[in-house]
Amino acid sequence: MTAPVKDWTLGNILATSSAYWQGCTLQAGVRLELFSALEGNGQTVDKLARQLDVDSRGLELLCNGLTAMGLLCRNGSGYRNSEAAATFLNKNSPQYKGHIILHHHNLIDAWAQLHTAVKKGRPVEKRFASEAEDRESFLLGMFNLAMDIAPRLVPLIDLTGRKRLLDMGGGPGTYAIHFCQANPSLTAAIYDRSTTEPFARRIVDQFQLGNRIDFIPGDFNKDPISGGPYDVAWLSHILHSNGLEECQQLIRKTVAAMAPGGLILIHDFILEDSKDSPLFPALFSLNMLVNNPHGRSYSEEEIHAMLKDAGVREISRHPFQGPNDSGIICGLVGEKG
Repeated sequence: MTAPVKDWTLGNILATSSAYWQGCTLQAGVRLELFSALEGNGQTVDKLARQLDVDSRGLELLCNGLTAMGLLCRNGSGYRNSEAAATFLNKNSPQYKGHIILHHHNLIDAWAQLHTAVKKGRPVEKRFASEAEDRESFLLGMFNLAMDIAPRLVPLIDLTGRKRLLDMGGGPGTYAIHFCQANPSLTAAIYDRSTTEPFARRIVDQFQLGNRIDFIPGDFNKDPISGGPYDVAWLSHILHSNGLEECQQLIRKTVAAMAPGGLILIHDFILEDSKDSPLFPALFSLNMLVNNPHGRSYSEEEIHAMLKDAGVREISRHPFQGPNDSGIICGLVGEKG
């Protein structure tokens, strides 16, 4: 299925070319913690500038831009948060999503060099953000997004009778946590790099699941998978960070760590077989190009072939569709009983 043809006008072209202006305006507000400072009643620019220790002229221009975007509202001589900004951009809100926005900010420099990445066919050198800062915003951002998706997704997956789940590359373990909450007899292991372990253990402990969820440190492209056998494997947003051969090896390794009849679930941004739609998975391949030497989005046909090659049977597309066209392809391990 090919993407629908858009009626491109000059106005559309110019709006698309300058769309990053809005992204940068939003990211500046989050980075300066402007929306958190505006919690509750509105404030004047001068008072807000003193609180944030920024230039009042620059802040007024930023506030006007955010007001034009509908993220702030004029409140007499000052500004206040819109409902959306108060919900998602205020650090004190339980639904705060600023971490993933800061992660997007850290990607800007690489995206600005997309032409170079296309010319050379490899990632570009990034000048923004320290490795520690980038890792923190990425992990917290993934946690925030998964906390929205997991409660809707987990009830749609039947794990009745299954005992042990592998959360491959699970980061903070958000999905392992929700799967265990929904299935009281289930235990899980988060398999990820050792740098992720302190964050994952802190999150797991917050949900009081430390006695049911382990953390296994390792590089899934190099190290063996221990802690099995598993009768469920959850690979969420893992394939797109790897090349085709690496993905195939990873799936084989995962299958080898599973019990016969085990359920393997691949959750990722899935392309149509033509690879030119949907829009977000197609653009996400470019995000991988500028940041990763081999990764990209994969089509349903490609993921199906990887699973079949690893001996997975009864492969199917789950009806779940998440934000940005994420989907799930699943199958059973081993010979049919």
